[in-house]
Amino acid sequence: MFRQFISSVDGSQVYLITSFGIFLVFFIVVSIMLFFMKKDHIKYMSEMPFESDINKTDNPEPEYNETHL
Repeated sequence: MFRQFISSVDGSQVYLITSFGIFLVFFIVVSIMLFFMKKDHIKYMSEMPFESDINKTDNPEPEYNETHL
């Protein structure tokens, strides 16, 4: 089905090359960001869900103010 769609579109190779280029650029940018990211930040983000919040109350539900609704 995908092959029939691509063959029916004029200039389909341009779309394929463009989408591959966008993917490649995105992958390279994310890889560079991860390479230069500080190790402390990575450790902080990896432990984030496991840390207990000191200011947490016994009631886990958030309080809603009627003026904000």
